[in-house]
Amino acid sequence: MTPTDIVSTQMYDNDAFSKWLGIELVDIQHGECEIKLTVRKDMLNGFGIAHGGITYSMADSALAFATNSIGHQAVSIETSISHTSKVVEGDVLTAKTALVNKTRKFAIYHVDITNQENRRVATFKGTVYYTGKDW
Repeated sequence: MTPTDIVSTQMYDNDAFSKWLGIELVDIQHGECEIKLTVRKDMLNGFGIAHGGITYSMADSALAFATNSIGHQAVSIETSISHTSKVVEGDVLTAKTALVNKTRKFAIYHVDITNQENRRVATFKGTVYYTGKDW
């Protein structure tokens, strides 16, 4: 079983939260990930726009899938997000990861989240620690 198979079978299949969000795995490659979700009414805040935790959680899942897809177990140690456009019910969001830098023990990734019009709605930065355990 390849590391990317492990992400889709062992990680995603057992990830109740990502499934609750409605995350769909679009593409998993070595150190890369693309996922999608559709914003539902129960994801909206009191202003009628998506709660910031939705895009944050989506980016966090993309980070986890991408960093673990190289075959070594990784956990996030620092993350941040900037919300750049509002997200509303029915928006179809896509999160794509990009590796910025990797060493033996650490990696930094950026995750861009866009809507169905390819407008960036959030940008996320995540730092992960590689535990030394293989999948």
